[in-house]
Amino acid sequence: MILHFYFARRFLASFALIFIVLFALVMLVDLVDQSRRFAEDGLGFDQLLGLSLLSVPETINQILPLMMILATVTLFTRLARSSELVATRAAGRSGLTFLAGPLAVAGVIGLLAVAVLNPIVAATSKQFAQKSEVYKTGGRAALSISDEGLWLRQGNPGGGQTVIRAWRSNADASVLYDVTFVDYAPDQGPVRRIEAQSAALGAGGWHLSQAKIWPLNAGTNPETNAQVFDRFDLETTLTLDRIRDSFGTPSTLPIWDLPAFITQLEQAGFSARLHQVWLQSELARPLFLIAMVLVASAFTMRHSRFGGTGVAVLTAVLLGFGLYFIRSFALILGENGQISVLLAAWAAPLASVMLALGLVLHMEDG
Repeated sequence: MILHFYFARRFLASFALIFIVLFALVMLVDLVDQSRRFAEDGLGFDQLLGLSLLSVPETINQILPLMMILATVTLFTRLARSSELVATRAAGRSGLTFLAGPLAVAGVIGLLAVAVLNPIVAATSKQFAQKSEVYKTGGRAALSISDEGLWLRQGNPGGGQTVIRAWRSNADASVLYDVTFVDYAPDQGPVRRIEAQSAALGAGGWHLSQAKIWPLNAGTNPETNAQVFDRFDLETTLTLDRIRDSFGTPSTLPIWDLPAFITQLEQAGFSARLHQVWLQSELARPLFLIAMVLVASAFTMRHSRFGGTGVAVLTAVLLGFGLYFIRSFALILGENGQISVLLAAWAAPLASVMLALGLVLHMEDG
């Protein structure tokens, strides 16, 4: 047990070192990228730094498998150079004994990544998207989904804003059903209300079907002055791409809120497959991190006097990247409906663990 704690402590120290180095590197690169992206918006250094601090956690979350590989490589190359691996084997311990501590730490880090880092990334990613929208467009467009239906906010070409509420929509949000539009004048209250059976988003505007319009100006009777149209066109600054972008990626939602949000998406008429795949992939993350430790250890648990350490490290990193690519490809297939959600999220991590465990057993026992 003391040996397991020793290897676990050494692995945790290696992971902390890799984390600090990569965090600093990613922070520097992202800061340069933000300064280039907002070069024409006149942002100060403090605003750019704030954007980078909000953006970096998502990148760190994505490169956790790489951190696991590098931490494992760092651990076992150090142990090999100090002959601690030889001493442990001479004491009658097998190579799998070395891995008990690091695998336990990797599993704990994976669980923390799902339970703690995921909500942090969701919050910072959402704040980053909101601040970027404010800096770029003034935050004049937004979308939200709740138990009360689908809500949109758009900026009007002549100034002011329009709040849109629809009970449901088609899968790509291009057609809204049972929809209400409320126009607001600049710095004033509502000036017009429109209810329609459906609203289709076309080039430059909404095309309403079976619409009824009530003027809400002071001193007028809305119902008396109401008008009914079989077809009515309404200008908008929204596009399909902007509506889809307003959803944000699933990473902007904490994993604890994803099940309820998936239910709301389906009730609003949207496809929730992307979010379902993301939810299952996050639940499978600890298993995939454990696989990365096994992959890296398979090529580095050997004495340095055998030579070829550089080739072994490069092979471990390349194999890890290959497994990461296969996992990403499987997730894409799942998002597109080519394979089932569970297969897309869990097949690659399970296969990676089996492959890596086979490599470790082959390297140790031949």
